[in-house]
Amino acid sequence: MTVLPADKPLVLGNHTLTSRLIVGTGKYSTLELMQQCLEASGSEVITVAVRRERLLDASGRNILDYIDLKKYTILPNTAGCFNVEDAVRVARLGREILRGLENPGADWVKLEVLADTRTLLPDPVATVEGCRELVADGFQVLCYTSDDPITARRLKQAGATSVMPAGSPIGSGQGILNPNNIRICLEYLKENDPDYPVIVDAGVGTASDVAFAMELGCDGVLLNTAIASAKDPLRMSVAMKSACEAGRHALLAGRIPKKLYATASSPTEGVITRALG
Repeated sequence: MTVLPADKPLVLGNHTLTSRLIVGTGKYSTLELMQQCLEASGSEVITVAVRRERLLDASGRNILDYIDLKKYTILPNTAGCFNVEDAVRVARLGREILRGLENPGADWVKLEVLADTRTLLPDPVATVEGCRELVADGFQVLCYTSDDPITARRLKQAGATSVMPAGSPIGSGQGILNPNNIRICLEYLKENDPDYPVIVDAGVGTASDVAFAMELGCDGVLLNTAIASAKDPLRMSVAMKSACEAGRHALLAGRIPKKLYATASSPTEGVITRALG
């Protein structure tokens, strides 16, 4: 059996990861199903909304009791925040909770500062401001943003550990609507810094979306709804894991160039041109 050279790990600040897939914990029909899907995804990092009401389900059960905190690093996020003040407060709450649980995720945060409830698109000005404030407070900040390359570059300049452009609106399942913008984000963010981590966050609908993001050159994918709201979430978890790995392999392998006309796959040398005998 041929053994491929080992891929380099994904480095996000102080965290070194083997899996390039980060998954969320929302929208599952049961916490037990969530547990199974986390395991099947192969992810090492699980993102959790840390507002107090988000940690409890309808029966009052704490979601953190259903996550193996020795196995997974928690990435707290500021989901549902619409201004800098709330986002910073929630980030600090997440740090306090995870320090108490002795989870290594206490030193980072996924920053979301949303503009409105209908689109759930990020507020670019507030996101940059929130990133600066949280970086100054000692956080490693992973920033959810739009696919606008200028905002992406400003977030990196503000000190973001990773910029995370959306493929399409949160939970929409539309996949990557503007791959050219993602390509430009990658160009701007990785210029003179090829190892800077860029992660597609939001909008993924199925496994091919994940593979495409990785083939574009993104360093990872963060998703939630595409698994939790699938008809068979457990099977979709396996699909997402495989797609992330396949897309990464395809990127490293290097695709063939696209051509207008056909190119024979069989050799043309030695072709029989007339009947024998």
